[in-house]
Parts: sequence; structure tokens; C-alpha cells
Amino acid sequence: MSRPVIASAPAPVDRADHRTAPVLDVVVPVHGEKADLEQCVRRLDAHLATLPFSYRITIAENASTDGTLALAQRLAAQLPGVVVRVETEPGRGRALNRAWQASDAAVLVYMDVDLSTDLNALLPLVAPLISGHSDLAIGTRLAGSSRVVRGAKREFISRSYNLLLRGTLATHVSDAQCGFKAISADVAARLLPLVEDTGWFFDTELLVLAERAGLRIAEVPVDWVDDPDSRVHIVSTAKADLAGIVRMWRAFTTGRLPLADLRAQIGRGPLVEPTLDGVPSGLVGQLVRFAAIGAVSTLAYLAIFLGLRHTMDPQPANLIALAVTAVANTTANRRLTFGIRGRGGRRPPSSRACWSSPSAWR
Repeated sequence: MSRPVIASAPAPVDRADHRTAPVLDVVVPVHGEKADLEQCVRRLDAHLATLPFSYRITIAENASTDGTLALAQRLAAQLPGVVVRVETEPGRGRALNRAWQASDAAVLVYMDVDLSTDLNALLPLVAPLISGHSDLAIGTRLAGSSRVVRGAKREFISRSYNLLLRGTLATHVSDAQCGFKAISADVAARLLPLVEDTGWFFDTELLVLAERAGLRIAEVPVDWVDDPDSRVHIVSTAKADLAGIVRMWRAFTTGRLPLADLRAQIGRGPLVEPTLDGVPSGLVGQLVRFAAIGAVSTLAYLAIFLGLRHTMDPQPANLIALAVTAVANTTANRRLTFGIRGRGGRRPPSSRACWSSPSAWR
């Protein structure tokens, strides 16, 4: 395993104080990207300077042979917020994984060097993580409000791949492949050592693990323009992705991954129902459901009574309306309030007996 080499001094992480750790570390993996690198880094640096957070740009160079490394080092010398990490082995996933694990930033970001994604989506991407609302955030090109320019072939491949993920690994993210993602550092420290892929499947593996661990993933619709000079080789990438899906499926079915431990340590548990002093847990929710059903029953009674009043006397109309709503009220409360199913359903505990005759209060 190669050892990363820091090719420049630690980057300044605050425009006022270069010695402090940054809030954001934006990692740009590159392999043979000499043509696009300078324009990308300067544009990204200019945009990050407009945000209210300290930042670092990490160029994660992996085994380039076209002068990319020399250019990256020159940019790091010229721009105070840029550093270079060097991996001697190729592999976008490997370079990104190691750069993120070595970072001291609070929020770790990844984007492709071509900057196909509009940078105006960067602040919405990191905001849910900085606020603590979410654990990961991804850009999605497949949301209804996303604006995307790309060929029909790539559109078909992308949508087919995400459908395949839903069917095989039961993922719910809409766009696993978009090169625009962020993760909080504490979550990354738990998940990254478990991610095995070193190539393009890295993103998918990370997201699926995060979902299985019970983490919250925010999705940000993006404006995205396809790069016609993309370095992605579709056939070889598709084969690697399929192999990754099979490997993860086997890991889940055999229990090889410590998902239960992950969920217990970093997963978001279910919401705790509000409680009142001296009131048994669950009783508040039952009271709310009981009151709602009662309100709906009352409205239904009035509607039935007024409808029948035009065709019969008040007493028969009242009797029919009461009978219908009493049966519906009781059935709804049995199922929704007390969770009773069928004739042999469980009996409500004695603590709930104060409203066990739901039609009596009306």
C-alpha cells in the first residue's frame, strides 16, 4: 500500500488565521487532468472565498503521467488555500478515501475536476451537515427540479444504474453517481474504513453503508452540464460497478459487515414520543388519535344526518347517523388508537379504559 505524500505545506484553512482547521475540505481527485486542473481550482477557490466558512482545497493526485502533479504543486504554491496529496497508485476512490481520512476539517466535500455541477449548489450541499440536520449530502441530477444537459446514452445509463441499485441493494438515494457529495467528519471516520472499493463504485458503497447504518442523507437538486471529455470508461466502469453490487449483496446476506454496531453507534434512532409526567409512554399519542377520530366522526354524523333529513323525519335520520358513525368510530379506534386487529385482537390495558367506549362521549 502506497503512503500519501503531502506535496506542499499545510494549507491555510482560515483567511484570517491559516493555522486553524477548516470547516470545509473540498477534495478534487485527479488522474491525468492537466488540461482542466488550473481552471477548475482557480474557479473553485474564487467561489469558496464567497462562502462564510473557512476552507481548504485538496488536490488528490493519483498516478498521473501528464504533468498534472507539477501543475497541482504550482497551484498550491500560488493559492494559499490549496494543498496536494499524492497517491502513487491510480484509483479515484482510493485517493478520495485517504484524503478524507487524513483531513482535519469538520465537513468533507468531493467534486469532480470538470466542475460539471453548478457551484451555486455547494452551500445547499454543506448546510445540512454544518447545521447537524444530516450526516451526508449528495447532489442529484435526477430530481424533478434538477436541470441537466447530457446525451441520451448517459441519461439512460445513469437512470438504469440507479434503478438497479434500488432493486439489488434496496437503496433509496436518487443519484448515487453524481460527483458532488459531502459527509460530516465524525461519520466519515466510522464509514470510510469499511469502504473497500478504490474506483468509481466508492460513492455507491459509501452511500449504501450510510443508509444501512441509519444515517440521514440530504439530496440537493443540481444544475449539471455533461463534460464531453469525461475520463470515465463506461464499459469497464459498469463491470466494476456490477462486481461491487455483488460483493456488497454477499456482505449483507452473510452478515460480514458490522451494520448493527454502526446503527447503534452513529445511526439516527426513531423519534421519541413526547411524554407527560405521570402519563404512561404511548398514551399521549393515543389521546391525540382518539380525539382526531372523534372529530371526524362528529363531522361525518352531521353530514349523514343533514343528508337524510331531506328524505325522512329527524328521529330516524338521527338514529341512522348515530349507528353508522358509532360503528365507524369504534372500528377506527380499535385499529388506529389501540392497535387491535381481528376478533381475537389484544385487549387494551386497564390504563386506557377511561375511553374504551369511544362513542360514549359524543
